[in-house]
Amino acid sequence: MAAAPPLSLYIHVPWCVRKCPYCDFNSHEGDPPEPAYLNALLADLDQDLARFQLAGRPVETVFIGGGTPSLMSARFYRDLFAGLRERLPLADDAEITLEANPGTLEAGRFAGFREAGINRLSIGVQSFQPAHLQALGRIHGPDEARAAVREARAAGFDNFNLDLMHALPGQTTGQALDDLRAALALEPTHLSWYELTIEPNTAFYRAPPTQPDGDDRADTEEAGFALLAEAGFRRYEVSAFARPGRACRHNLNYWRFGDYLGIGAGAHGKLTLPDRRLRYQKTRLPAHYLADPATARRHETDIEAPLQEALLNGLRLLDGVSVDALAARSGETAATIQDALAPFRAQGLLVENVDRAACTALGLRHLDTVLERLFERLV
Repeated sequence: MAAAPPLSLYIHVPWCVRKCPYCDFNSHEGDPPEPAYLNALLADLDQDLARFQLAGRPVETVFIGGGTPSLMSARFYRDLFAGLRERLPLADDAEITLEANPGTLEAGRFAGFREAGINRLSIGVQSFQPAHLQALGRIHGPDEARAAVREARAAGFDNFNLDLMHALPGQTTGQALDDLRAALALEPTHLSWYELTIEPNTAFYRAPPTQPDGDDRADTEEAGFALLAEAGFRRYEVSAFARPGRACRHNLNYWRFGDYLGIGAGAHGKLTLPDRRLRYQKTRLPAHYLADPATARRHETDIEAPLQEALLNGLRLLDGVSVDALAARSGETAATIQDALAPFRAQGLLVENVDRAACTALGLRHLDTVLERLFERLV
């Protein structure tokens, strides 16, 4: 097996103030028990490090997601990162991202997060229009979102993402573009701009809202892509846009089929070990996780189709993924990969560059179909 890919760490904080009707993540309303959860996370990590024998592999990026991680105090993160550094070598230039909800931030909290070692934020704005925020069940308004960005910048954060949705209930193309303009005015380094999708096990799935039709969505995307490009943001993944040098390194590691540890209730991990590749998931319910974090592994499975998984992730990137990297990550030969990709190049769905697997604009618009047909050839 080839050398192990870069290693990241994902930390899940499952609590939130209120469950949004579109949210299918592992999130639960309630107050987080900080000391107990801190101990649980470190016990969970100890178990993974002992089981997978990862000593010496540096962690290149950390991402704290949820739920609403900004519910936790700065002290919680100071203690957490002290514990992490005792157990893991964090790279000197590690990217450490925290998801933040503008409706949960007290004055001075961002400064405390920065002092704890967090150096990147992802702020969940979703929209700057009160009616749309209300429809999405968000607990903040436009003013709180703008105030959060001001406080983040004052605390020393010069690298932050704003999270925005389009195809919202009752939203016009003009309103979606107004949201983008409002976000750009705040001068983020990164934007996540993606379509609201209705997922199973959500309130919206049980009572679906009326969204813009397919033609309106296509018009919105085309106009939005042009607006972002004009503002200096490069689209580097299906729904991710960044200023030069500010792409999210943590997410790039996912899409390049890198390794990542996952700790916390419901967290996922993927690891390349000397004799196997595997995915695992931790116990989802916070009460169960807290009861016995050292044995919180809910499900573990070997990755039996690594090439398919590497393509599933890599083709989301506009630059795609190199054939050599696919071969290294999957164990397949470059010739096998080239044979599988050839028909899609001939149909104009993949670029002609034989050194890379990357979608054309047409292929990206029909990515799900491209992947489905590609996987049929690889069975």
